[in-house]
Amino acid sequence: MGRTVPSWRQVVEEVIARFSGFKTPLRGEDPEIFDDLMNQCRLYASAASYAALPVKSDGIFLTLLFAHHKMIHELQDKVQQLSSPQPPSKETLDAYKS
Repeated sequence: MGRTVPSWRQVVEEVIARFSGFKTPLRGEDPEIFDDLMNQCRLYASAASYAALPVKSDGIFLTLLFAHHKMIHELQDKVQQLSSPQPPSKETLDAYKS
């Protein structure tokens, strides 16, 4: 007997295939950005399959939202590091003493 419910990875690939019509008219760097977006769906496929969501598009959108939120969080951390004053290093302090 075969499986009646496709795996999440199969669902993701089917959705990506359906979205390929959106990619076709994109120009410049946009097709690469679209491919990266679809790769985010693949990256979090295991997490989405655990969620067992009845509406498969919910899992797709949740993985995309998660990936974007993670990226925003990482960028916020970098901005915070760059904007907060860094204490001088020991080497810098030693250079000032001499």
